[in-house]
Amino acid sequence: MSPLPIGAHVSADDPVAHARARGMSLVQIFLGDPQSYKGPVVLHPGGAEGLRAEAEEAGVDLYVHAPYVINVATTNNRIRIPSRKLLQKHVDAAAEIGAKGLVVHGGHVNKDDDPLDGVDNWRKAVEATDLKVPLLIENTAGGGNAMARHLERIAVVWEAIATAAGADQVGFCLDTCHAHAGGNALETVVEKTLAITGRIDLVHCNDSRDAFDSGADRHANLGVGEIDPDLLASVIRQAGAPVVLETPGDAAEHIADAAWLTARL
Repeated sequence: MSPLPIGAHVSADDPVAHARARGMSLVQIFLGDPQSYKGPVVLHPGGAEGLRAEAEEAGVDLYVHAPYVINVATTNNRIRIPSRKLLQKHVDAAAEIGAKGLVVHGGHVNKDDDPLDGVDNWRKAVEATDLKVPLLIENTAGGGNAMARHLERIAVVWEAIATAAGADQVGFCLDTCHAHAGGNALETVVEKTLAITGRIDLVHCNDSRDAFDSGADRHANLGVGEIDPDLLASVIRQAGAPVVLETPGDAAEHIADAAWLTARL
């Protein structure tokens, strides 16, 4: 058995069944279309309360990944304002199903914008959101004006967020593929992240189809991508946080990836 809980991103149609099929005690889901502003949807026949009760009875921890379209950092009001509203809706829905956290990408500003405007927009977003569950900001792989690609920018964002009401409910999700593709050395990424954030609440353990600092967000199954296997396992070991596999495939592939990781931990 792994010393750390290992789960996977699964379909939201029946998260507990998908967890059981993989022999896992945690899963991550989307609540609705990740490319839409339409708002969260709970597909469980018993609604949010039914899913929460079933997961608690089964001993399955739920994490929710916010839609990719959310970008609270942008200076574009037509994106930032709907993003804040959508973020609150997903926080509320995640709380209703008893989720352990809501993962959200760091977002970006446009190429001609001052990145510090994006940093301040993150502070405002935290203050404007009723964080009923931990909000886990995830590092991203690409973009020169991304808020969470490079550790140096993450440090500035974190410093700003620290002054916001509700900052204690903001955590961090470290994605190994994104760190590698984003140009952050995996040898030191955990140590440096902890020095900045003081916490790593969740790890997305993914191999990368692309080279270091490629800026490409393309996940691969563990051990078949461009990340050194021992280094990938070392990151998970150092982080010491629950793990979600966002690797390609379904139950069989997730079981194989979990076994691969467990053997190296």
